Amino acid sequence: MVRVSVSDAKAQLTELVRRAEAGDEIVLTRHGHPAVRLVPVVAAPDVTSRRALMESVQAAASAKALPGPAAARSQDHLYGDDGLPH
Repeated sequence: MVRVSVSDAKAQLTELVRRAEAGDEIVLTRHGHPAVRLVPVVAAPDVTSRRALMESVQAAASAKALPGPAAARSQDHLYGDDGLPH
């Protein structure tokens, strides 16, 4: 973590922004106490990329589906033919 006073940051703002974009944690201090943190802005994904992500997650989930009874029948082994618990 890099701590820089607000008054010192004025002279080196471009460099501090570059370092924050590169992943360094930059904390600006006022009178020796943390005041703000510089962090890169993460761009919000567009509709197309969100849709692609959802489709890839759904495909991965489908590929991992285990064979066996459907969820609606998964507890049938706990009950007899009369519908009462064993």
